[in-house]
Amino acid sequence: MAQLQKKTEVGKIRVTLIKSVIGTKESHRACVRGLGLRRLNHTVAVEDTPAVRGMINKVYYLVKCEA
Repeated sequence: MAQLQKKTEVGKIRVTLIKSVIGTKESHRACVRGLGLRRLNHTVAVEDTPAVRGMINKVYYLVKCEA
């Protein structure tokens, strides 16, 4: 079961929140929420689209990405 969870579908990016959003700009907090991240070490699989990549680039210092 654990091996199935580690695999991601084609066209997906796994994004993990590794740093707190406290003290960051409101627009950066909105990007984190837009990615579906709610708490530290929370990981979500999101579609690989230009919009999502833009959000990830904006908050690169808060998140970790895996293809």
